[in-house]
Amino acid sequence: MDNIRQEKIKRYEEFVDKRLKPDLLHATAQRDKVFEQQKIFADLRRNIESLEKNSVTSLRTLVNLGSEVYQQAEVPDTQHIFVDIGLGFHVEFTWSEALNFIEKREEKIARQIEEYTRLIASIKAQIKLVCEGIRELLQLPAEKSLPERIF
Repeated sequence: MDNIRQEKIKRYEEFVDKRLKPDLLHATAQRDKVFEQQKIFADLRRNIESLEKNSVTSLRTLVNLGSEVYQQAEVPDTQHIFVDIGLGFHVEFTWSEALNFIEKREEKIARQIEEYTRLIASIKAQIKLVCEGIRELLQLPAEKSLPERIF
């Protein structure tokens, strides 16, 4: 194999290893964070709906003070709750206001998940394309796709 071809293969491999794979890992990690946010808001929505359904007006709960240290707390009025809206800010909402906010936030989160999923698919396609280019430079036969199973 000539030096030019070897140099091209090396550059393609470096591009996959130093650019595409880290980008894929970063995009996957970011999507996982958004999935976690989605879970948090879904849990909050279920809790508010449960409070509404059961007409809970006060409750006793445990509050995490930090470092997994908990303190019992009395909530005399559950009609208003504080929701973390990001950047360390909390807003006081009624149950219906909180549910409206959560609905809008869940829509935004769903769009973010779609965007990250498309980005991940695009990066995977780029990796596959570069690997196909390397395969052609090495003059290896194309990979045979597995036959589809019919159930």
